[in-house]
Amino acid sequence: MLSVCVAGATGWTGRPVAEAVLASDDLRLRSAVSRSAAGKDLGEVWGGAANGVPVSGRVDEALDGVDVLVDYTSHDAVLGNVLTAIGRGVSVVIGTSGLGADDFARIDAAAREAGVGVAAAGNFSLTAAMAQAAALLAARYLPNREIIDYAKAGKPDAPSGTARELAERLAEVNTPALQVPIGETSGYAEARGATVAGTQVHSVRLPSFVVSTEVVFALPDERLVIRHDAGSTPAPYVAGTLLAVRAVTGHTGLVRGLDTLLLMRDR
Repeated sequence: MLSVCVAGATGWTGRPVAEAVLASDDLRLRSAVSRSAAGKDLGEVWGGAANGVPVSGRVDEALDGVDVLVDYTSHDAVLGNVLTAIGRGVSVVIGTSGLGADDFARIDAAAREAGVGVAAAGNFSLTAAMAQAAALLAARYLPNREIIDYAKAGKPDAPSGTARELAERLAEVNTPALQVPIGETSGYAEARGATVAGTQVHSVRLPSFVVSTEVVFALPDERLVIRHDAGSTPAPYVAGTLLAVRAVTGHTGLVRGLDTLLLMRDR
């Protein structure tokens, strides 16, 4: 039985993930991390009966006897949390967005040196994984593309972790060639979006969106649009996160994308 620590266990996604770990037959929720609830019992923090899961204020205080850390915290805390866990020989599942390619390279090197596995996905929903796998396949044959990233008005990071991961993984297939280089754009070059790993990414922040990611591929006289829409609850991310928890200890180094884990499992 794997022992799990959930960082961000009182948060929007962290809580249902922690509840799912508690309810599973093959996982044990050994500890939780929440700065606002440090020193308390997690069940009581949730407003119910005590469940025997201690809450710490920092990740380094919660890793004793833990096999896998699940991080659903914030973009400013996640890198430190992940490197702390790796340094303690604990595998990690990263559900927090905000990390870039350089961060992931650093995480991969540290994980390989420590001999532990790390699984990271901008979106742990199964349908998002399928959309990303389809986009990676399409990119082999359709080199021209742009990404549109939709999220709620109050989302602080841009682009979303889903869109950023998609752009960086598409760069491993090829880099689009722009007919008009960004620097030669007339008017406002910013209107062409941000260049993320060679792909133009446009972030829309408006009420009513949660996270939607659209990649548009095009050839003369034809287009292919692959789009994933997330709903208003964290439910889609729970099953994929638990799948990653169960799989990550069987790997060494970084695995990016739930679709990658799924394909590895099915081979």
